[in-house]
Amino acid sequence: MKHLNIYISLFLALTFSNCTSGAKNKKKEIVKKGIAADSLKSNMSPAVVKAYHDAIEAYYQKNLASRGFNGSILVAKDGVILFEAYRGFVNVPAKKDSITQYTPFHLASISKTFTGTTVLKLWEQGRISLYDSVQKFFPQFPYHGITVKTLLDHRSGLPNYLHFLDKGWDRKKKATNQDVLDYMIANKPPVSNLPNRHFQYCNTNYVLLALIIEKVTGTPYPQYMRDSVFTPLGMTSTFVFSAPDTAKYVPTYSAGNRPFPMDHCDITYGDKNIYSTVRDMLLWDKALYEHRFVSQSTLDSAFTATSNERKSMHNYGMGWRLFYDKGDTIVYHNGKWHGSNTAFTRLVQQKATIIALGNKINGNIYQVKNMSYIFSGVVNESALEE
Repeated sequence: MKHLNIYISLFLALTFSNCTSGAKNKKKEIVKKGIAADSLKSNMSPAVVKAYHDAIEAYYQKNLASRGFNGSILVAKDGVILFEAYRGFVNVPAKKDSITQYTPFHLASISKTFTGTTVLKLWEQGRISLYDSVQKFFPQFPYHGITVKTLLDHRSGLPNYLHFLDKGWDRKKKATNQDVLDYMIANKPPVSNLPNRHFQYCNTNYVLLALIIEKVTGTPYPQYMRDSVFTPLGMTSTFVFSAPDTAKYVPTYSAGNRPFPMDHCDITYGDKNIYSTVRDMLLWDKALYEHRFVSQSTLDSAFTATSNERKSMHNYGMGWRLFYDKGDTIVYHNGKWHGSNTAFTRLVQQKATIIALGNKINGNIYQVKNMSYIFSGVVNESALEE
């Protein structure tokens, strides 16, 4: 009961500091109340589950709901949903189409967790080596010394396609993953640094990894991810956005409710362009904890820091960001694309997960890690990497 008393105290403190937050706009907000049905399978008592729920809701009302949040949030521990809320609209300016648990959001760079872990599954199956060179898959690739692993851990030194396509590409034409590869072969944009010299986050790496998945499996990335990842895990609202979907494009929004139009980099995938819901993302989280997608040893490899040339709490593994502080580990990935701000935060020691997805620019989404004190009892407001 010691922990329960701590969390009740936290809840009371937060409640008194936030007496009226979230009282407005109730018609466009759904906050799930009560005890999750799957809590019966948990070691947590109903009282503990409720204490967590109330403390999380108080944080949510103060730090998100009252600060323009338009999206969905879910917090779970041991796979049990403690709190979820759906606020705002798909069409923000018109205040149409209320966001629900079935509303998919553009995950932006959280997509890298799927691409990276899928490559590691192919490695686990013996279909690929982490030390295969990119030339094994694309013989004309003009940059040497780059392997599957250096793509996964962002140590390739390659230039970012989001930058070089801004200068040398017809911006009226939407570039595919193959276009990115062909452009690099034809134009050889200069590298940022030599391979494996140091960590440098680069979206090009994951565009190429998606192409490698296609090469190894003989299946288009959107179809392979659907058939081999999303469907087996029950992620029925999750999909990869690609060229055929452009007619159904749903914009995201600026802080001033201005919609972002599609641009020339909006159909590349692997680095981004997976759409999902908070409920589906919890299924992804559970599959990883239960080792139903890849083994524990494979995940250990993914969660091993490779960007630690300089001592820091911030690191990167293979497809996952890592944050170490005083014995606690956070395995996470955030995302940003147009008006999408997304956070997928896994508190390893507490086995808690915080998922927040928004379709309107709101930097407060990246602060959801700060509610980790509800689980650990320790306040830590160090920012995670966006």
